[in-house]
Parts: sequence; C-alpha cells; structure tokens
Amino acid sequence: MNDRSQRNMKDWHLKKHYAQSVRLRVSGRNRREEVKMDRKEITKFLSDLLVNDRFQGIGKYWAREVSIDYGTKDVKRVDFMQFVPSGVVSVSEIEKGRFISYEVKSCLADYNSGYGKNFLTEQNYLVMPMELYKKVVKEIPHEIGAICPIPEEKSITEEFDDPTPLDAEGVRWRMRVVLSSMPIGRKRSMVELLFCMLRSGK
Repeated sequence: MNDRSQRNMKDWHLKKHYAQSVRLRVSGRNRREEVKMDRKEITKFLSDLLVNDRFQGIGKYWAREVSIDYGTKDVKRVDFMQFVPSGVVSVSEIEKGRFISYEVKSCLADYNSGYGKNFLTEQNYLVMPMELYKKVVKEIPHEIGAICPIPEEKSITEEFDDPTPLDAEGVRWRMRVVLSSMPIGRKRSMVELLFCMLRSGK
C-alpha cells in the first residue's frame, strides 16, 4: 500500500471514529432525556430525602399527609408535619413544643397550582428543587422558609449558581435550609394538631 492509500485509509478511520463518537453523544443525550424525572418522581425523591434526613432517629415526632378540617368543604392537607417538644419529661415541656409544616413542590406548575400552601404552624417550609427555588425565591412570603436538596460536596451558594440535576448519578444528597423560616403565631390548638397527626397514621 502506497503513502497516498495509507493516508486515505487513515482519514477514513478518523471519520468513522468521529461519526461513532457523535452517535454515542447523541444517544447519551437521548437516554438522559428518556430517564428525566417527572413530577411524581421528583415529589417522591424530595419526600423520601426529607424523611431520611430530618425525621429519622429517637425523639422525632412527625406525620405525613396531615388533614386539617377533615369532613368539611375547606379540608386542608399538609404534606408533612413535625412536633418538636422542648422536652418529654414534664407536661410543661410538652406544652412548650412547636409544630413545623413542610409542603413539597416539585415544579413551577405545582408551586402555582394553588394547592398545598397550608401554613398553620409556628414554622413553615417549602421543600423544592434548587432550580425551582431560583425561579420563585422572590415570591416566597418572608415568614416562609425553603429547603432544597444539596450535594454533600457543594455549598448552598455553589448549588444555587449551578444546580445539579436530580437524576445525576453518584450524588450524595442532603436536605439543607436555604431560606430560614421566621416563627409565627400558631393558628390551631396543640390538641387539634396532635390529633390530626395521629389520625394520619403515617
């Protein structure tokens, strides 16, 4: 084989390799699009991470899908509610406890749906992806806090500047408070809220 033939063969191999690389990159993007998390999956991801990160261990009192005003036309449902007593030895310690509500929002449509913003307790948080938080941060009432999943190796500022896809592989997530909640006056009695938590059975 002469030099010209060798060069032509080399060029053919390079072109073939380039074409294969392009196909792999395109197919990789397509596969990523195919596995992109939908609204239901994002809600489950956020909920499971919240439970594992904030409600596990001794002395955690919480319930899921807590219905308020059940049996009326104005029934409300709080995604998660937590009771935090100042202690558990005396009645006075329990009576000094506070309630925290968590509402999970998966996307902008969910946030704007008008459902689930039932802020009835002393502290209230929205739980959402960082990408959504960036879009709605200026709309969040000043007394409402926000919690987002943050990779362990990134700071809140780094994640805000460059949000990590929730379906990224090999990421160890932690729930972090990105916007503090300001305590407000509770709108329901302790007995009512504890009963509602108990009734939820979750």
